[in-house]
Amino acid sequence: MPTDIEIADAAKMQPITEIAQKLGLSSDDIEQYGHYKAKINLPVKKIEGKKHKLILVTGINPTSAGEGKSTVLVGLGDALNQLGHQTTIAMREPSMGPVFGIKGGATGGGYSQVVPNGRH
Repeated sequence: MPTDIEIADAAKMQPITEIAQKLGLSSDDIEQYGHYKAKINLPVKKIEGKKHKLILVTGINPTSAGEGKSTVLVGLGDALNQLGHQTTIAMREPSMGPVFGIKGGATGGGYSQVVPNGRH
């Protein structure tokens, strides 16, 4: 069975510039941190006037199976995508569980992982 690192290394990540283009953003609208991470420069004029929704997943008591914020966030984004909505997920610090010695850690919890995971 491949290790978490091998699974993450085998993932084909899409450059953040391609993701930004799909959202209608130019390279001037983002501040890149490597090839796969970026911050959006505000204000972004291109998205003004469009109808947007923001859903924050800020706190949750994880289930005994370890389903917490990361699982809910990815599942919600995927479900909205399947319903035909354009979705973007901004996951902040998805791996704090292992830092505090508790269950969690979306960057290495099995075959579903968040990349880049600090190694990319």
